[in-house]
Amino acid sequence: MGAGATGYAEILKAPHATRLLTGTLVGRLPNATAHIAIVLFTRAEGGSYTLAGVLAAVYGLATAIGQPLLGRAVDLYGQPRVQLPAAVVSALGMALLAAVGTGSLPDAFAAVVVAGLFTPPLEGGLRALWPSVLGREDRVHRAYAMDAVAQEVMFTVGPLLVTVLVSLWSPAAALLVINAIGVLGALSVVLSEPSRAWRSAPREAHWLGALRSPGLLALLGAFFFVGLALGSITVAGVAYADDHGREAVYGWLMAALGLGALLGGTFYGARQWAGAPERRLLVIVALLALGYLPLALTPGVVAMTALSAVAGVFLAPAIACAFIVVDRHAPRGTVTEAFSWLVTTFGVGAAAGTAVAGPAVELGGTAWSFAVAGAGGIAALLVLTATQRVLAVPGRTKDIAGAITGSITVSSENDRNGAAEPGFSSGREA
Repeated sequence: MGAGATGYAEILKAPHATRLLTGTLVGRLPNATAHIAIVLFTRAEGGSYTLAGVLAAVYGLATAIGQPLLGRAVDLYGQPRVQLPAAVVSALGMALLAAVGTGSLPDAFAAVVVAGLFTPPLEGGLRALWPSVLGREDRVHRAYAMDAVAQEVMFTVGPLLVTVLVSLWSPAAALLVINAIGVLGALSVVLSEPSRAWRSAPREAHWLGALRSPGLLALLGAFFFVGLALGSITVAGVAYADDHGREAVYGWLMAALGLGALLGGTFYGARQWAGAPERRLLVIVALLALGYLPLALTPGVVAMTALSAVAGVFLAPAIACAFIVVDRHAPRGTVTEAFSWLVTTFGVGAAAGTAVAGPAVELGGTAWSFAVAGAGGIAALLVLTATQRVLAVPGRTKDIAGAITGSITVSSENDRNGAAEPGFSSGREA
């Protein structure tokens, strides 16, 4: 663990690294808290759980459509021309929702569509920047893990920040403040030197873009269900808090989930892992599914908080490992788009989870909505198990290190991404 902490410190000392990580996390705060903010806002306006879930689902679906399109635009035109304008338009969409409320459903739905569609692909953009900022392959991999850990800090603090803003002012004020902060984060990123200088590798013109990779498609299928599991917990947690008569309970459950992921991600990133990341991801997702199942027991608040923390332990490792797998399978010149597709698919799953969990609460109670999370985890495991042969064949090229040492390593077509797994080579000499 000490070595891992030293490695994280080394990354943060690299020029621009801390600014990029912080700016990206702050810029993603609106997206990370959108589902809880929309649910709380809708409930405060007198809307049902079903309406809250549908609005959150529409936001997630709009994000799913926008992320890969904006990611492809970033690959083609650079980060500043896409990220900042998108962040501003997305914030205006949420401001419109705060202004019109749910009294006019067409306006409310239009607002969440705009907010979701223009959510900037900051997460994929950061992953694309790490190789140029950090250089060495092992640092890039550790940065993926550190990024996932830091993201869980945001997921821990974000729900608490939303509930605090709701308590101090109102759900509408929470929407406005969170999105204003997000624009500032995006501004910090796009004004940085690495963001302004970054250009994608040359790409083969193809209408499918990153989606022409079978391995990437398999991974996306699995992470749809991981997102579904997490999205269902958003609605289920609100229902659980209502059952126990305390709004603050929701914040504690979400904070515990994020804390578990923080601890798990810290441990995962603290060591070097041997072997193929595709096989490791299968084990991590199996443990993730196992952690979600006990939530359907819905015990008392203390025990439920503990179960939430356990359920979150394998989330950050799954995300960190998944991004390594993405980079191994993405076609050349599609790095931001490929990363954005993973974020998108996760968001679609989360939207589906919120849409399913809302009716589940009203039909069968809180336990049914938490059961959706367990089912999502199991489905993700089944997809990865069924597609192991496809995932086991990433693109094989000489990476940057191989070009220097004369060895051949397993890597994605994105040579410049330097994503080959440390210690995982073909063993052949050029």
